[in-house]
Amino acid sequence: MDLNFLAFGVYPYVALAVLAIGSVVRFDREQYTWRTGSSQLLRRRQLVTGSVLFHLGILAIFAGHFVGLLTPVAVWDALGVSHGFKQMLAIVAGGIAGACCLIGGLLLLHRRLFDPRIRATSSFGDTTILILLMVQLCLGLATIPLSLGHRDGEEMIKFMNWAQGIFTFNPLASTYISDVHWIFKAHLTLGLTILLVFPFTRLVHMLSAPVWYLNRRGWQLVRTRRAMPIDRHKVGIRR
Repeated sequence: MDLNFLAFGVYPYVALAVLAIGSVVRFDREQYTWRTGSSQLLRRRQLVTGSVLFHLGILAIFAGHFVGLLTPVAVWDALGVSHGFKQMLAIVAGGIAGACCLIGGLLLLHRRLFDPRIRATSSFGDTTILILLMVQLCLGLATIPLSLGHRDGEEMIKFMNWAQGIFTFNPLASTYISDVHWIFKAHLTLGLTILLVFPFTRLVHMLSAPVWYLNRRGWQLVRTRRAMPIDRHKVGIRR
């Protein structure tokens, strides 16, 4: 059993299983931690700028990877989209989205590390996952020069076959990328690792859509120093 098979034939299933089971267990047992902590009152302008760039970039990257990797090659061929065109589209769109996401992420990381008040309220996991995402973005952007050397798109087909092979339980999926550059492999490995630790970080808020707020009755908590009248029926006091 070689390292390539373990890394890209076994590890993906471990990461995906922990992602699915861990997320369900955390939501079931620790719902009050299913959130991202707010520090919006501190360095608000830097937070807004960084957050907008980061989230727009990462959403575009996720959509691009999801559609690009999991859409069967036959579908692209039927639509008349050549492999070379798809490769260049991925390079240009991915490069722009990756750059925006990296700039936004660095602003958020700088804010978290160099503001003493924010750093004091940040957990080890908050900072670590942001650093991992920045490294992952750098690896992704580092693949662009390599991809420019394969403008025919055949290199990208290998990753499509690998990703689709994983989801169709193809035992030979890892062989599709056995000969790709180590930067691609590092990018894939770190991506799988982020999925592995996903349920244990603040990233879980990505799985939540706040649609339940639309049907939620408003309420307000009021505290007062005044003495309030005692409800005798509630406390069981007879007249």
